[in-house]
Amino acid sequence: MKILITGIAGFIGSKVAEHFSKNGHEVVGVDDLSQGNINNIPKGVKFIKYDLSDNNVLDKLPNDCDYILHIAGQSSGEISFDDPASDLTKNTLSTLNLIKYGIAKKVKKFLFASSMSVYGDVPNQAISESYLPSPVSCYGISKLTSERYLDIFKDKLPFINLRMFNVYGPGQDLSNLRQGMVSIFLAQALKKERVHVKGSLERFRDFIYIDDVVDAWYKLCLNDSKNISINIGTGRRATVEELLLIIKKNIKGVNYFSEGSTPGDQKGIYADNTLLIKTIGRTKFTTIESGIRTLCGSINSN
Repeated sequence: MKILITGIAGFIGSKVAEHFSKNGHEVVGVDDLSQGNINNIPKGVKFIKYDLSDNNVLDKLPNDCDYILHIAGQSSGEISFDDPASDLTKNTLSTLNLIKYGIAKKVKKFLFASSMSVYGDVPNQAISESYLPSPVSCYGISKLTSERYLDIFKDKLPFINLRMFNVYGPGQDLSNLRQGMVSIFLAQALKKERVHVKGSLERFRDFIYIDDVVDAWYKLCLNDSKNISINIGTGRRATVEELLLIIKKNIKGVNYFSEGSTPGDQKGIYADNTLLIKTIGRTKFTTIESGIRTLCGSINSN
């Protein structure tokens, strides 16, 4: 198959591209390099430097791709408040342009990197895809709007929305202190041995390891699923303090404190991943203890 992957220079996009390429698929990658690192792009992948919010998308991308995996975009809830219009452009206008491209080129399926942020503030229970979304960040709104556009055009372009929870793992950008809870904490722990937590230590998340995420993208692309939203999470609830204590076990001498808050931050959320398990046949996911240990080991080896 020929796979178009956007955001290929980013953390998730590069890992997904590497997996497809290793499994014999032809990969074409797109990225404007505004956030990603060109060194992340796997060898042997055709790369196009391009801003997908540009309206000339039909002239810039290949004519014969079988699938679109749209992973590019602005990915920070906090940053989305700095410039909501830019967030909308990077996340929603790019999706609209790719929908136009996908319909024109008769693409088989469009996989969209959505987010747990679409749900907003939720009860302290596993949240399923049937829960009514009510975003509390500009980022969440742009993701949900993109989902809605995909639903409108589903008869011409089948889709899957992958609502990813807190993805982490080797290859995360430790220089960005405004996106990715695990990478933010680890960067501070390594540099200062002191982690500044914005918000309550009792907040909770569903932390899912990058290899499990890549497996989900791969299987959902190539199976018969379509026109659905799927949670990409482990189904396990972990508090911020639990995460910090695991980091302390792996990086000696680290302390932490809580002060301030982040706009649009969800108090707590974790996935009901029943649909994911049913759809891709995966029942076991990397534990946060194992994942953080591997991540810290990869950082130390570098």
